[in-house]
Amino acid sequence: MAFESLTDKLQNVFKNLRSKGRLTEDDVKSALREVKMALLEADVNFKVVKRFVRSVEERAVGADVLGGLNPGQMVIKIVNEEMTALMGSDTTELELEPGQAKTVIMMCGLQGSGKTTTAAKLAERLSKKGKKSLLVACDIYRPAAYEQLRVNAGKVSADFFGIEGEKDPVKIAKQAMAAAEANKDNIVIIDTAGRLQIDDVLMEELQHIKDAVTVHKTLLVVDAMTGQEAVNVSRTFDDKIGIDGVVLSKMDGDARGGAALSVKAVTGKPILFVGMGEKLSDLDQFYPDRMASRILGMGDVLSLIEKAAETVDEEKEKEMTARLKKGKFDFNDYLDSMGQMKKMGGLSSILSMLPGMGGMLPRGAKLQDMTDQIDEKKMGRTEAIVLSMTPAERRDPDLLNPSRKHRIAKGAGVDIAEVNRLVKQFREAQKMMKQLPGMMGKRGGFKLPF
Repeated sequence: MAFESLTDKLQNVFKNLRSKGRLTEDDVKSALREVKMALLEADVNFKVVKRFVRSVEERAVGADVLGGLNPGQMVIKIVNEEMTALMGSDTTELELEPGQAKTVIMMCGLQGSGKTTTAAKLAERLSKKGKKSLLVACDIYRPAAYEQLRVNAGKVSADFFGIEGEKDPVKIAKQAMAAAEANKDNIVIIDTAGRLQIDDVLMEELQHIKDAVTVHKTLLVVDAMTGQEAVNVSRTFDDKIGIDGVVLSKMDGDARGGAALSVKAVTGKPILFVGMGEKLSDLDQFYPDRMASRILGMGDVLSLIEKAAETVDEEKEKEMTARLKKGKFDFNDYLDSMGQMKKMGGLSSILSMLPGMGGMLPRGAKLQDMTDQIDEKKMGRTEAIVLSMTPAERRDPDLLNPSRKHRIAKGAGVDIAEVNRLVKQFREAQKMMKQLPGMMGKRGGFKLPF
């Protein structure tokens, strides 16, 4: 889970600050030394860390903070604000040409950064804004790049242009512009070649493409898991060809935080998007304030609400709510709720956005440990059990006699005990749901059942 190690360390520092009624200047400096070490271990640029700690200290040792009613909370607030400023303060939108005018976007980055997938993700994201994209295959070196982009273009309903076997990316880019005009595409996304490391040939090739066609935006895709190396790559690309923004890919992996916290401060270029999963819909707008909150273990409720709004089927939700109010729900409702959770990134993604989850855990425990205990694989087995039921059995669990349970266990590839346990838990949940309407007051307020 992204930033988990850094978040755990910062949470421990904050617990110590909160436990003290009054803070001295030495307390603040001691806490900031721990923050500094945590950031350096997360592979944040050294100069960035030094500047960040100095800014926090200058604000935190003032008389208005140390003499306040809740100095520990004030220091945490300052850390949050300075971390947000570090990543850009304001959210930067990808600026497109006005109206239906064509916007040409060139994607660049090292090999393995997720550039080709990100190109398709961007097309998918822009399609929700009513834009029609053309994905252009200008990676002439990686054998699978052409086919990967072609297939992904079909998945996101984007047009595709490539010349199989062509060895001149400039020629491909030029002809792609004519294809975009013919298709009436208002977004052209050029997927360029990557290298295992930065070299002059790569940079010259990118510059030739920019010289040959009008590129409105150059986006650099960097792997968030590479830490400070991602910052070095960003700086080099910007110096050589000029970039307009950065996309951090693989943020759902074990990102240490170095890239997210250093890119803007070192290069001056904003992080525009973050890749949060393998699906082509998993490209999120980058919000510095929300990212700072997540890193500090304060959750990200706004992003959670937005994800829910994007994925939840309102009609199904109304139906399910009505059924719950009547105390009626079945295994079909369970499948629907599992589907909604998957669309939102799974249980671990949802928990990571809830405020205070890290602080609620026992000392030394990690959020990942908690999600492992809940075990999403086990949830998958539970789903397999439900899918092994007939439609009639899902609607009416009372039909589940021993012979039916044996058939279901065999179909799901699980032990009969797991089926019995699920049915028992389900019936207990049904009983509890039937009590809920009586626990609500006339105005909808919650009423204790005694």
